[in-house]
Amino acid sequence: MSGSLQNLSGLDRVIHEPARLMLVALLSSVESADFLFLLKESGLTKGNLSVHLSRLEEAGYLRVDKTFQGKIPHTEYSLTAKGRTAFNEYRKKLDPIIRRHSKPAKL
Repeated sequence: MSGSLQNLSGLDRVIHEPARLMLVALLSSVESADFLFLLKESGLTKGNLSVHLSRLEEAGYLRVDKTFQGKIPHTEYSLTAKGRTAFNEYRKKLDPIIRRHSKPAKL
């Protein structure tokens, strides 16, 4: 296995899971997003979305702000500084691997 592919083992496993990667990518492009936005954009079920958001929160990558709009609960999610840094590091580690292996191989 080439050296760059071995770097895959060093990727942040919290972010590397496909659903969480999608959520972190979505949240990296906005200041914050509510549960319904993330539900719609991700295509995940409510339960699955909740589990992945909880995992990101446990890792310290996500801030959760729960409020009420009248009597209706409203939950906003945003990446923490730690979460933004982790996502940027993830991208930095993955980028050279993608670049190296997106070129046709010479046999």
